[in-house]
Amino acid sequence: MPVEVYFNFNGNCREAIEFYAETFGVDKPQIMTFGEGPQSPEFTLPEEAKNLVMHARLSIWGSNVMFSDVFPGMPFQTGNNITLALLTDNAEDVRAAFDKLKEGGTVAMELQETFWSKLYGQVTDKFGVQWQLNLNSEPM
Repeated sequence: MPVEVYFNFNGNCREAIEFYAETFGVDKPQIMTFGEGPQSPEFTLPEEAKNLVMHARLSIWGSNVMFSDVFPGMPFQTGNNITLALLTDNAEDVRAAFDKLKEGGTVAMELQETFWSKLYGQVTDKFGVQWQLNLNSEPM
């Protein structure tokens, strides 16, 4: 199960991705914006969110590095904008790790099905480390 780094930015994610792609000599990634994702009828997407990066990935020297902008109104602090992402094909591993990581921690998003994964959740452990756990599916 690989552990991958996930960077969050405050509206300048596209600029950062282009900088890192050039810096490390990799192809520009596919970038999915919040506006391109499936829209919920219960939630109107704010205009300022539509062009922000929801997800992108670069392969830097054999490691996947993922990127997104924080959603407008979500807290952002430079230096605390890195999470570790666990991806596996085993749902029980996702559930077991999530349950252990949330002991004494804070759940940001309960394990649930999303449009990109059958099982996904976010938790900050008792040491302040932010984790994203994801049942592996086809890459976006």
